[in-house]
Amino acid sequence: MDDQADIHGSYWLHTAPPGDPAPPPEGPLTVDVAVVGGGIAGLSTAWELARRGRSVAVLEAHRIAAGVTGHTTAKISAQHTLVYDHLRRTRGPGAARLYARSQMDAVRHAAENAEELGVDCEWEDTAAYTYAEDPARTDELKAEAEAAREAGLPAEYVTETELPFPVAGAVRVAEQAQFHPRKYLLAVADGIRRLGGTIHEYSRVTDLHEGEPCELTVESPASATTVTAHSVVVATHYPVFDRALLFTRLSPRRELVLTAPLDAAGAPHGMYITQEQNTRSVRTAPLPDGRRLLIVTGEHFTPGTGQDVEERFERLASWATDRFGDLSFTHRWATQDNDSTDSVPLVGPLHPGSRNVYVATGFGGWGMSTGIMAGRLLTERITGRDCPWSDLYDPRRIASVVREGAAFLKHQTDVARHFVGDRLPKASGPSVDEIAPGDGAVVRVSGERRAVYRDEAGQLHALSARCTHMGCMVAFNRAEQAWECPCHGSRFGVDGRVVQGPAQKPLERRDL
Repeated sequence: MDDQADIHGSYWLHTAPPGDPAPPPEGPLTVDVAVVGGGIAGLSTAWELARRGRSVAVLEAHRIAAGVTGHTTAKISAQHTLVYDHLRRTRGPGAARLYARSQMDAVRHAAENAEELGVDCEWEDTAAYTYAEDPARTDELKAEAEAAREAGLPAEYVTETELPFPVAGAVRVAEQAQFHPRKYLLAVADGIRRLGGTIHEYSRVTDLHEGEPCELTVESPASATTVTAHSVVVATHYPVFDRALLFTRLSPRRELVLTAPLDAAGAPHGMYITQEQNTRSVRTAPLPDGRRLLIVTGEHFTPGTGQDVEERFERLASWATDRFGDLSFTHRWATQDNDSTDSVPLVGPLHPGSRNVYVATGFGGWGMSTGIMAGRLLTERITGRDCPWSDLYDPRRIASVVREGAAFLKHQTDVARHFVGDRLPKASGPSVDEIAPGDGAVVRVSGERRAVYRDEAGQLHALSARCTHMGCMVAFNRAEQAWECPCHGSRFGVDGRVVQGPAQKPLERRDL
């Protein structure tokens, strides 16, 4: 790909206002509920609780709505590729109906929130499609359309779409939506503040003591303090506390995103996704000049596995230009998702003995609707009300994990391969002298493996190569200039700082 894509970063972050200041707590703080994580799940939970009269504090390690949520493709949809036929077969028609009800409730509730908050978040009602170009896959699309319709969604099987290329078939689900996620969530944050809640950025939670009440240790650049709360919600995308061993049931993956303007007349309406070609997702968004912004996503891979990410960007760009004509790419970024081993998110008590600590994770790439659903579900639990689909999403479920044992074992095998294999001696590897400017590699120095990056000026920066989460060996992602862990998806900057959890501590600096 040429130098057209010179804006390396999320379109949503570049086109939203900065938001109000949200400094760390100035001292000890006591609230009804502490929410750890300022993405869509955390802010949605805080918003719902504040509307119920609870005092809440949101604690975000970086900036709110700027992590995974700030790098989404921003579809609010109950149509999650082929989930309904899978649920119907593995957990029964009742589970599929509850999943559909919970996700559609989230779509409609998001629209109500946007109207109540009076925010211009580029909300657009539209349809969602799961399509295939291969005729051999039409039977599974027909089965999915039938299962989704049986589950209560406005779904149908179609053979025509507004894409500028033919498809063999597609599942079309009406009454879905798309929006600008950061503009929406900044309005939610303002709503939380108006109701008496507090939001604290650059406030990393490093310890949790469960009890009645719970106590959190919060570290900021300038100081550390404690937050005391009756209830705690861990909404950090990947849980930063492993006492529930949820990392054994979550698989991280990254996907690449490219954007380019299109004439409105030639832009397809709707949101499209296929599992073919290592995933391809397409939708458009309004631009201020009347054109539409094409948003293309795909090329998923496991972080830290040594994949050539730059080559993947090239493939995605080639696919987009083959189907949409000459494009001038304006933004590129990557998003990260966690898949649960049984395909259903984990939302509820953090572990079997937990009384006041809750978690929301494993959204499987559908964080917009599921994050809003999680906020609704957790608010019902915390305020002592029943939610019809709480059992479906309960992290303590065991039966579905047993049914999906193959996926569970595969994930554990992959993690064990990295954990053990990274510790075996290797016949050869790069030397420090072989690292080019702007690149990095794990090299052996004095018997120890170190993560070494050479900046564009030629200066070397050496770090411990072991992830601070569980000790797996990191690998360098040149396209995104980050060290990544293949076991649980932690990501670090070239200076060692934590970019993405579950790791909480930076990679330690080392001498060469």
